[in-house]
Order: sequence, then structure tokens, then C-alpha cells
Amino acid sequence: MRYKRREHREEMGIDMIFPLHTHEEVHAELMKRPGYKEAYDDLELEFRLLSEIIRARSERGVTQAELAKRMGTKQSAIARFESGRGNPTIDFIQRLSHALGLKIRITVQ
Repeated sequence: MRYKRREHREEMGIDMIFPLHTHEEVHAELMKRPGYKEAYDDLELEFRLLSEIIRARSERGVTQAELAKRMGTKQSAIARFESGRGNPTIDFIQRLSHALGLKIRITVQ
């Protein structure tokens, strides 16, 4: 939700919570909060996978609709995946990577 009017931001306390301007500054501030770093670290694999696939699709000039057609699914499934709202199966990720000509590697440390 965007708060364009200053009084709405003040009313919601947003200026007090996020008085910083860049994503990096906000992230650095949030990392100081108890439990935030652990939650962020738990989602690192998901964030990394999403960003790499979106980057690869974009670099190849492939639209969500075109990718969906290559995979035999709907554009909304691609949008759901890229937004992080879905819980994709390994099969879905394999089909997606194949449709983009990618190779997914998982390393356990």
C-alpha cells in the first residue's frame, strides 16, 4: 500500500518506522530487529531462485505468457511463482528452467 500524502504516512507511523530512503538502508535497519535476520535467512533460497529466474527470463526477452506457453501452463501460474505467492513443485521448477534453457544446481553445505 502506498501512502502518498504525508499525513497518511505520519498517521500510520511509517515515517517513524522507515525514515530511510534506500532499500539497502531499510534492509540494514530491519536486520537489527530480533527475529528478522533468521526469517530473512530462511527465505534466502526462495528469494535467490526467484530473482535468478526472473533475471534469466528478462535477459532472454521472454514474456510470462511466452514462458507459460513453452511450459504448457497459464501466465497466471508464472506471475504467481515470480511474485513469491505460490509454492512451486520441483517439477514446475524443472519445467520452467528447461523452458528458459537453464540448469538448476543445488548445493548442500
